[in-house]
Amino acid sequence: MQTTQTIEEIQNFEGKYPKQLWYLFFSEMWERFCFYGMRGMLTFFMVHQLFMKEDVANLQYGATQAFVYAFTFVGGLFADKILGYRKSLFWGGIMMIVGSAILAIDPKQFFFLGIAFTVIGTGFFKPNISTMVGTLYKANDSRRDAGFSLFYSGINIGALLGGYACIYIGKNYSWNLAFGLAGIVMTISLVTFLFTQKSLATIGLSPLLHLQDSKRKLYEYATYIGTLVAIPLIMTMVSNPEYTDYFMYTIGPVTLLYLAYEMRNFSLQENKKLIAAMVFIVFSILFWAFFEQSGGSLSLFAANNLDSDFLGINLDPNGVNNAANSLFVIIFAPLLGLVWVWLNTRKAEPNTVVKFGLGFLFLALAFYTFYFTRFFANLDGMTSLEIFTLAYFIITFGELCLSPIGLSIMTKLSPVKLQGVMMGMWFLASAYGQYVAGILGAGMSIANENATKAEKLIAYTDGYQQLAIYALIAGIVLIAISPIIRKLMQEVK
Repeated sequence: MQTTQTIEEIQNFEGKYPKQLWYLFFSEMWERFCFYGMRGMLTFFMVHQLFMKEDVANLQYGATQAFVYAFTFVGGLFADKILGYRKSLFWGGIMMIVGSAILAIDPKQFFFLGIAFTVIGTGFFKPNISTMVGTLYKANDSRRDAGFSLFYSGINIGALLGGYACIYIGKNYSWNLAFGLAGIVMTISLVTFLFTQKSLATIGLSPLLHLQDSKRKLYEYATYIGTLVAIPLIMTMVSNPEYTDYFMYTIGPVTLLYLAYEMRNFSLQENKKLIAAMVFIVFSILFWAFFEQSGGSLSLFAANNLDSDFLGINLDPNGVNNAANSLFVIIFAPLLGLVWVWLNTRKAEPNTVVKFGLGFLFLALAFYTFYFTRFFANLDGMTSLEIFTLAYFIITFGELCLSPIGLSIMTKLSPVKLQGVMMGMWFLASAYGQYVAGILGAGMSIANENATKAEKLIAYTDGYQQLAIYALIAGIVLIAISPIIRKLMQEVK
């Protein structure tokens, strides 16, 4: 009979990846099907089914996504202090399933109620499964980046399948079925985790196991009840972008104050690493503000200005917008992860700061390519799906230089007791990025609500050109200050 491994035995695995990584890979893959399936429907559904104006839909998309990622900080906090990663993940999964079921019943009438459940559910699920991936590796294991890159490809398999399938089913068959499908695959994700969690040794168990069962359960039940009580509040805030402004103006400063409070308990060397982590977090806000046009302005650009012909094959432009990036990540994430390992063995791997800088340079090139779609348009303002897809091919390498490496660096730079919180802060940065993305997208569409498709094409591509310039500047600055950041990181590569 095979005995359960200890954490040390898990971390001393042979080969490129621990087997537990594959279990978390599949659980995350199906959860991301649910998340990205719904994300890909949001803006289109709000414009064409809820009849919002395009600028309002962009702001609403940014607000919704901002709350989704902001609550990853809350989920990370409760996981660190009360629930542990496993129970937090399970509770988040249940909330997402309920949210999808509500939307499947009547997505028009119960839209914001379903979204509120999904917001909280994602907050409890997302940061904690990523943190568990980090604990599969020793602190200085050079294979960690390759592991996160593989995990990231799992995220994108789910995003590819959900991103194309849900919007296609919604547009061509039934929105109820599309939202229901997201809930079904979320159930698969949760079942996968339940049947494989025994292989994780003590990873992700409650931090309150030293307390009496009755006292620990009191804290846990209070968390569950508090979550449900918060649903009406979250529903109200998500449905009104003005409340999102107040929330975003508050949550950032409060989070920084909390981090400053926690930093008193750590050494100078640990605090230097936390400062380095904050630099990565700040730059990631800029990255996601540009990148997340994919769910907002680029979704409307795809619906309004892209033809459906791709190399002679008829494809849904919105499906391509949702899925192209994910397809390229699936193909290239494992390969790039192995390239990092190969370069590391030859002492030629770029450090993490330079990788971040390269991410911005790829992002700049991608948005210049989105801008160049205007030169392939016909007189009606319809442009090339192939050039649009090429831009996503380029943007993929920017994402692969930043996002999976970002997940990894948060676990490297964070003290063990703050890993859940710091992972939550990483996703909170994404929340600010989503929030700014909605504002940028709305700015591109405000003056063009009643414009022709050709005029909309010019307005959106002008915006993409500006984003390309900003991304280029950010990349150059980050690479320039990399020696300073490297000193703060100390032994962390």
